[in-house]
Amino acid sequence: MSGIRIASRYAKSLLDLCIERNEIDAAKADMVMIHGIMEESRDLRMMLSSPVVKADKKVDILHTIFEGKLSAITLGFITLLTRKGRESYLPEIVTSFLNQLRKHQGIIVAEVTSAVALDAGSRAKMLETAMKLAGGQVELVEKVDASLIGGFVLKVGDKQIDSAIANRIKALKREFAENPYIAEM
Repeated sequence: MSGIRIASRYAKSLLDLCIERNEIDAAKADMVMIHGIMEESRDLRMMLSSPVVKADKKVDILHTIFEGKLSAITLGFITLLTRKGRESYLPEIVTSFLNQLRKHQGIIVAEVTSAVALDAGSRAKMLETAMKLAGGQVELVEKVDASLIGGFVLKVGDKQIDSAIANRIKALKREFAENPYIAEM
């Protein structure tokens, strides 16, 4: 079975359990924290995917890292994953869980890329614009790309607003390449 299918099935099972027990907010906070830790710690990802480290040792390490920080349902879920030999899929399961949760709650992800980090006022305007484009709730994901020079690129689903200066410069270069100016003498 492919890793995507495994991740999707485990994530769906956890989401269904959280819905049943009305613990969605706690599980979401847990998954966001786990996602951040997994992104930062290459050693943790390597340990989880290592066949040399036994399952009991992995459970002990995970309990040391997460005990007191995660809800009982999430900690039990991670323990179950490890005992079933699926711990290497944890990063994919976390991502799948968050995506399925957004879909369940009707939240659309909007991605804004800007040359510098957004201030509170700009963030509010981007969120408002994204909500108009999406026609509903939006979760704003911010990225910084200095190569844009200035402006921003806002993506909501299949819609995009591109006001980046770098892209305007490229468009001008193409236009000048197609229409060469010849000075009269």
